[in-house]
Amino acid sequence: MRELFLKNAWVYQGRRFAPADVLVRDGVLAAVGPDVSCPDGAQVLDLDGMALAPGFIDVHTHGGDGIDVNAATAQDLHKIGAFFARHGTTGWLCSILTDTEQQTLWCIGQARQAMEAPGPGARLLGIHLEGPFLAAAYKGAMPEHLLRQGDAGLFRRYQEAAGGAVRYLTVSPEVEGVPEMIAQMSGETAVAIGHSGADYETAMRAIGSGAVAATHTFNAMGLFHQHRPAIMGAVLESDVYCEAICDGRHLHPAAVRLLLKCKGWDRVVAITDSIQAAGLPDGHYKLGVNDVVVEDGDAKLADTGVRAGSTLSQDTALRNLMAFTGKSAAEVLPLLTENPARLVGVFGQKGSIEPGKDADLVVLDRAWNVRRTIVAGESVYEA
Repeated sequence: MRELFLKNAWVYQGRRFAPADVLVRDGVLAAVGPDVSCPDGAQVLDLDGMALAPGFIDVHTHGGDGIDVNAATAQDLHKIGAFFARHGTTGWLCSILTDTEQQTLWCIGQARQAMEAPGPGARLLGIHLEGPFLAAAYKGAMPEHLLRQGDAGLFRRYQEAAGGAVRYLTVSPEVEGVPEMIAQMSGETAVAIGHSGADYETAMRAIGSGAVAATHTFNAMGLFHQHRPAIMGAVLESDVYCEAICDGRHLHPAAVRLLLKCKGWDRVVAITDSIQAAGLPDGHYKLGVNDVVVEDGDAKLADTGVRAGSTLSQDTALRNLMAFTGKSAAEVLPLLTENPARLVGVFGQKGSIEPGKDADLVVLDRAWNVRRTIVAGESVYEA
């Protein structure tokens, strides 16, 4: 039996921080509170008044530390996880950019291997397929020649290859075959709508058929007009989760505040949409089949100048959100923990600090920098 006792912490519980101790037993949270006793033989970590929060969960990322998900082996995915752990992320979905069927199946196979034999870092929780059922007019960094009509059969081949690990899928509701696909797949995976110029009525029908989220809201999306609310009006009005890239480039701080005002703090999910350039200097990189140039930390397609993912990390997103909104860390944290966990169906095990849940935790100092990251009760990063 492995026991870890975390003492003298300010523990995040119920959207506030309070002094408490935490006992972890065999990778699971066993007890949380001010009166928890330390068992004989337990490893003890004195947090000296630092904040203890649930580990961050990133449901939309294409890589980091020089590794692109679309070319990543299982070992490479472990390296991405180790990089993410340095930034407080304890769980993530690998986002496979639209690619050939052969390459997508290869990526799925590598992800499945990485999940079955976890490495020493953030755990790969599943797969996000960003396409190929997307609108060419809003393709962003998607290779247009690989986009295709809705095809539930293809998705199910991918899901079978993944052993059910495709937790999240982005589709465009105006693409032929996609509305029927959404209805057929409701309950099989969390479906997001995005890369889309769908009108309001089409988007609302997709939501009514089972779509539960919007991919990088405001970006690669038809914008709101008072006579034509479009997909943006639909996702703002409805109860779907809305992804947000809070790097200060994809969204103006006022747009972040507006999104939170419309959706509430329980329906916004902070993602990175990071690419292999995250954590590295400016230069030339890849995003799937695309060549990308990063200047001043801003990633853009080399041929068109269209923005192509980000170099954001989740700890930076936390601090940005606090600066953008003027809110405390306790108010902002659900966007990186509870909300993404609920969106992709892992809140029963992750996303909050409660007995019985996985001991995926991040220790933050008073400047909200990551000092330690714990995954399944094991320290995987220490500053």
